[in-house]
Amino acid sequence: MTVGPLRCSARLRVAEMSERPKVIVDPHFRAMGDVFSAEDARRLAGTVEVVWGHDEPMPEDVFREALPDAFAIVSAGWRYGPVLDVAENLRAILTVSGGWPPELDYGLCFERGIRVLSAAPGFAGAVAELALALALASSRDIAAGDRAMRAGEERWLSSADELETFLLFGKRVGFVGFGSIGRRLKALIEPFGCEVCAYDPWLTDAFLREERVEPTELDTLLETSRVIFVLATPTTENEALLSRKRLELLAPDALLVLVSRAHVVDFEALTELVLAGRFRAAIDVYPSEPFAAEHPIRNAPGVVLSPHRAGLVQEALWELGRLVVDDLEAMVRGLPPRRMQVAEPELATRYVRTTQLVQRAEPEPARIGGDA
Repeated sequence: MTVGPLRCSARLRVAEMSERPKVIVDPHFRAMGDVFSAEDARRLAGTVEVVWGHDEPMPEDVFREALPDAFAIVSAGWRYGPVLDVAENLRAILTVSGGWPPELDYGLCFERGIRVLSAAPGFAGAVAELALALALASSRDIAAGDRAMRAGEERWLSSADELETFLLFGKRVGFVGFGSIGRRLKALIEPFGCEVCAYDPWLTDAFLREERVEPTELDTLLETSRVIFVLATPTTENEALLSRKRLELLAPDALLVLVSRAHVVDFEALTELVLAGRFRAAIDVYPSEPFAAEHPIRNAPGVVLSPHRAGLVQEALWELGRLVVDDLEAMVRGLPPRRMQVAEPELATRYVRTTQLVQRAEPEPARIGGDA
């Protein structure tokens, strides 16, 4: 069996200790140092025997040789094919891409007692923070003001009517999806005294009320909210959930903040309505990425655009590794994992993969749990 060096910023080497369970660590498309901080790399090496642990993708023959003895697999997806029949000792598959690999046989995993875990909650804080930043940038016209200043076209002491800005304080805010990102975002906007409502068909009304959120039908949420955060993960059921007909329900002074996946929205209808001045939008995700340079939404007034960067913060990436090591420590001790999100039989096969970025071998993380 090949045990490679653990490539991280600390340049640690993994000691071969037979009493520790063997864990295949193959995080490509992510680099080891991007996922594991120096401290968590040391924790990982002290908890398990790391097999592979390179930045490069693990060769198929090396993976197959290691699989029968593996206690767990840490990966960014599932590119190994139907090989779980020989994984006699496997107890967990831990993904650091942020979503559920659709190629994985979840039924077999559930049957064999193999936990499938996603580090998606590690992105929640970073995505929630950017969602709030986008809302404030749009509601206060920050990006437009910056462009005007740079061009020498700024307006001084303009009237409130001319500025067309508004405060987030006290506004009704709607969440389309209320999973880990939604919960973190709700905490961030609490000081603004917003009235928060949510639509999430994967959560009960009782759960939402326990979270101090008003359960609301989708059409009502769109009609009555001043700011709408689209946080729903892409599923087999919600493609173009926000159709043209539903987007037309938004009030003329509403703001739509899209940070989950463009899969959830009729993007061309969104573009046409924003160009017509029907409402504002702030967008971090697109139907294809990199996004077409000639797409008309790039020149639409009343839009703040961000190049799919909500989760691309080093602290957020290191949080993925922290969650992985925390749960491996628990499982090695015979305890259940508590930090990562566990795939549920009722939901695992309903997630879908969306935009594939050309710079990566795998897509950017599809965030989970009712919201993305």
